[in-house]
Amino acid sequence: MLNMIILLLSYLIGSIPFALVIGKSFYSTRGYGSGNLGATNSFRILGKTAGTIVAFADLLKGFIACVIPMALHTNISPALCGLLAIIGHAFPVFAGFKGGKAVATSAGVFLFLTPLGTFVACMVFFISLLYSKYVSLSSILGSISILIYNLLFEGRLIIALSSFICLFVIILHRENIKRIWKGTEAKVGRN
Repeated sequence: MLNMIILLLSYLIGSIPFALVIGKSFYSTRGYGSGNLGATNSFRILGKTAGTIVAFADLLKGFIACVIPMALHTNISPALCGLLAIIGHAFPVFAGFKGGKAVATSAGVFLFLTPLGTFVACMVFFISLLYSKYVSLSSILGSISILIYNLLFEGRLIIALSSFICLFVIILHRENIKRIWKGTEAKVGRN
């Protein structure tokens, strides 16, 4: 019974739509921008402060979901709880199952599971962002880089999780990929 509660709690933690909560509570905003309930949209619409808070909160969701089974001394894999938090972020029960693209929450999960791999992925993300100015492309490259790192240095469970997350992130960014190809994707610092 405890295991089922932990798994459900992991999903529910992931489902907390911090972009929506902060937008409605402090900016009187309900629907905005791309409509995604993630950090990137919060940065674009609400500004740097709100975007930073949302990014950090979304990251914490993934990290906390991984901590819970260990803190309660259960035999549930932290990776499974992290996966449920990621799914909760992308398909949140508290926001009509329309969430964000799970990049920050995935980063929180991998920060717990493979800190060095997460550092490598963050470096790839920021270098790509610096040169391309595309958050979406940088997110995709970050997810690919952590998959490559995990293939080289981690075990099968983390490799399986990162393979799924890499594919998941690419699928959730499919419209962004089309816009990059057409040259219409928004860049950082531009409207």
